[in-house]
Amino acid sequence: MRNRSDGTGCANAKTTHERTDLMNTLTKAELDSLDHEKLMSRAIELASNARKKGNKPFAALLADRHGNIVLEAENTEFTENDFTRHSEINLMSAASRRFHTRELSELVMYVSAEPCAMCAGATFFAGVRAVVFGLSADSLADLWAVENPKPHVLDMSCRQVFETSATHPITVLGPIMEDEAGVPHLGYVIPDK
Repeated sequence: MRNRSDGTGCANAKTTHERTDLMNTLTKAELDSLDHEKLMSRAIELASNARKKGNKPFAALLADRHGNIVLEAENTEFTENDFTRHSEINLMSAASRRFHTRELSELVMYVSAEPCAMCAGATFFAGVRAVVFGLSADSLADLWAVENPKPHVLDMSCRQVFETSATHPITVLGPIMEDEAGVPHLGYVIPDK
């Protein structure tokens, strides 16, 4: 898949009118039946790609109830010179333009690392109702502390953000595959910009 040239860092995806398999709400059984390892492996691969391009090693993707990837995004903070261009923000921005809110609620977001508070908020407002993450925020902080003694972090888990809404619950699975998800972060030094 090619990266889009519109600055979103997202790969091309089918448009809303081409989607015909998103007719019912995603069930717990459907979520449980997805190949989480395969989808997370792809998110981790994208995170490694982001690092190779000079960005922070984070990535996210959306999958439908059958495990088909419908949209992918990488972190583009440094290539776009915009520190809000986290992978989840890029993904939610592109997804909001491509899918109806009902369709977004039927997709699952796979993230190479636990979404920060900003990205969790964007995910909530875009309407995605299931999130699977690889590396936990605590594990990420431990990995980054070696090379980055004072990274900018908000000490708030994505679950804490999502739990603030009683009317629009979000299912969160994670951490999963933490060792694999940590690999793109090994030895990573945040550029001084």
